[in-house]
Amino acid sequence: MIQPARLKSLFLELVRIDSHSRCEGRIAARLARELGGLGAEVSFDGAGAALGGETGNLIAHLPGTADAPALLLCAHMDTVVPGEGVKPIVEDDVIRTDGTTVLGGDDKSGVALVCECVRVCRERGLRHPPLDVVFTICEEVGLLGAKHLAFTRAPGANHLEVVVHGKAAHAGMAPERGVSAIQVAAEAIASMRLGRIDAETTANIGRIEGGRATNIVPDEVRVRGEARSHDLVRLAAQTDHMRACFAEAAARHPGARVEVEVEAAYQPMAVAEDSAIMRLVVAAAARAGRTITAAGMGGGCDANVLNGRGLEVVNLGTGMREIHTTGEWLKVSDMVAAAEVTLAVIQLAAEWA
Repeated sequence: MIQPARLKSLFLELVRIDSHSRCEGRIAARLARELGGLGAEVSFDGAGAALGGETGNLIAHLPGTADAPALLLCAHMDTVVPGEGVKPIVEDDVIRTDGTTVLGGDDKSGVALVCECVRVCRERGLRHPPLDVVFTICEEVGLLGAKHLAFTRAPGANHLEVVVHGKAAHAGMAPERGVSAIQVAAEAIASMRLGRIDAETTANIGRIEGGRATNIVPDEVRVRGEARSHDLVRLAAQTDHMRACFAEAAARHPGARVEVEVEAAYQPMAVAEDSAIMRLVVAAAARAGRTITAAGMGGGCDANVLNGRGLEVVNLGTGMREIHTTGEWLKVSDMVAAAEVTLAVIQLAAEWA
């Protein structure tokens, strides 16, 4: 049911549209027309404004024809440098660059096959779950579009663990010889912006542990807290503010020091082979006469962020080779195979509901 010639044609059209990170306006407009013409409700979020780009993430919703949970289809619109003026060379089954730019198969191959799958569903009247299509911006410069995605509105969070070190002393006989870690922590927290910071940002100190006895000046306190925000810039600013409050409080007490640990911005992605999404993809591949092999990869991707935001997402290869180089190429047959598997996933998701 996948139309290889049509898929190839759309891919060739898309790679000829310049779309460096933050410059995805033209391709976003083209894809909005494509999906809108297929009956999808298309909108854009505010990621572009937040990131200084031409457009936000494209978000399209196609109502389902089966009573099943919605299925997310996601790819990114931006390409790496040098990606302007792409002149694809077609040699039978292979599409490659002319050696002066990247091809843009990363990830316009994914974008093209998602559009083809949606078109086949509409043309053939296939049973399918509600489809949420997301084409992100700025994936190539730190997964920024996915991090700002308003589609799944869950805040990013930084977890802080702080150890405040003081100096122990007898609290009744020689308190001046000690440095109270509890006092340092209390001063830091008292000077801190906490609670509702703004419409998108919150912060909290949730646990304090320390001290050994009422007659000992406490020499260590552990403080745990968090900052959350839908805006990564505000999240970083709040985290830095909380860190600074501890540092400044310690500086006012000679002999005190603090250790602050902040959780990473996004976590490594590891989707279990027995997870629901992997079972679905493997079964769909078998139906399409293909074999799926789970594998690790060295680069980050939107799936890292989406999994971290509570979705269950896996990457599906499209056959792109030598990505991020001027020698990039792919086989149309590989792209078609990925599209066939994706279409089978859509159909099977409706059947399994």
